[in-house]
Parts: sequence; structure tokens; C-alpha cells
Amino acid sequence: QVQLVESGGGLVQTGGSLRLSCKASGRTFSYYNMGWFRQAPGKDRELVAAISSSGGRTLYADSVKGRFTVSRDSPSNTLYLQMNALKAEDTAVYYCAASSIIGTPSPRENWYAYWGQGTQVTVSS
Repeated sequence: QVQLVESGGGLVQTGGSLRLSCKASGRTFSYYNMGWFRQAPGKDRELVAAISSSGGRTLYADSVKGRFTVSRDSPSNTLYLQMNALKAEDTAVYYCAASSIIGTPSPRENWYAYWGQGTQVTVSS
């Protein structure tokens, strides 16, 4: 199993930047495909970005392409989400997730078995 703890959320103005981190512990981090999801009030949880276990493949929601970048650092067991040009509609609780399923990262929630507790991102206009 793997345990996930997110950090880096906060309040930022429109157009600003934040970097979220997700620290993994437990089983070898490099074994897992990883994803960032978000859930805004009254909405379903949705994939923001995902990255393969090797870091060689990434997947982004259309709404964040060109603004967000997902990356991972195996020596520190950390997943990152760099968020630039933030918009009010990016306001949500952001979750990191891990999947032991081999293959191209999936946008489906049920592909990911392990989840962090979430970190709040609020973008004010």
C-alpha cells in the first residue's frame, strides 16, 4: 500500500500560481501511476492530470492544458502539480491518487485505489 499526503494549497488571486505537492510513503513510489483530481462544490470529482510510473506519459484535462504541469520526483517520493494562470473555476479541493494498474494513466476515478486527504485551492477574482 501507499499513503499520500497533499500540501501546497491556499488562496491565490486570478492569474497567480501555486505548486501542489503529494508526498508518498509506504510501497515504492516509482511503482505507481499517479493522478491529480479536483472536486468543486456541487460538482463531481474530475481528473486534472496524470503521470505514468516512469514519468514518460502524461494526461491533462482540456481545461488545464497549457497552464498546469504534472511531474514526479522518485528520490523524494513526491508528486507535483504546478498550476499557473489560475482562474476562479480552478477553485476546488485537489486530491492526489495512486494506481498500481499497469498501463497508460486513466482519467477514471476507479482506476486509482489510493487517495490523499485533499488540499483546498481557492482562486479569487
